[in-house]
Amino acid sequence: MSRKEIISEWFHMYSHDVFNFLIYYTGKRDVEDLVQETFIKALKGLDSFNYNASPKTWLFTIARNVAIDEARKKKNRIWETITKLDKRHEGISGDTPETIFEGNEQAQELLTAIQKLKQNYRDVVILRGIKEMSVAETAEILDWTPDMVRTNYHRALKALRNQKGGGFSEQTGRIS
Repeated sequence: MSRKEIISEWFHMYSHDVFNFLIYYTGKRDVEDLVQETFIKALKGLDSFNYNASPKTWLFTIARNVAIDEARKKKNRIWETITKLDKRHEGISGDTPETIFEGNEQAQELLTAIQKLKQNYRDVVILRGIKEMSVAETAEILDWTPDMVRTNYHRALKALRNQKGGGFSEQTGRIS
């Protein structure tokens, strides 16, 4: 199978999962460009893929790095944007968590609560609690030990419980 055929097959199998991951990770709905960038980087880096690992976890690692790179670019541009804003537009953004899941109050509260978490907690909650990945898969994506995943996940859930409307279900032990 050629490199393009492999990536094409993985795209059909995992693009929806990568798309959803990036929505939660970035807090934005328009992540199509990031999904595309993820698969372009996967195509370019296919030679470095270890076939003993899961393609899905490898793609999630790439997607996470693409999102981090995008956030860094935006952080560098934010001061330019702030200086250009008119006083009447301050505090208004088209990419707020509320616009992502209009009409779904629980999802809005959950996304808001997740975005308030520190980065390590946010990463592990998205992968373990929302995407329901195993400890091993999460450890591989984040380049952590399984113990680090368990500890950070436990602490992240505790932090979510402490937030009003954190979206954590005491009955199921899962993110709702």
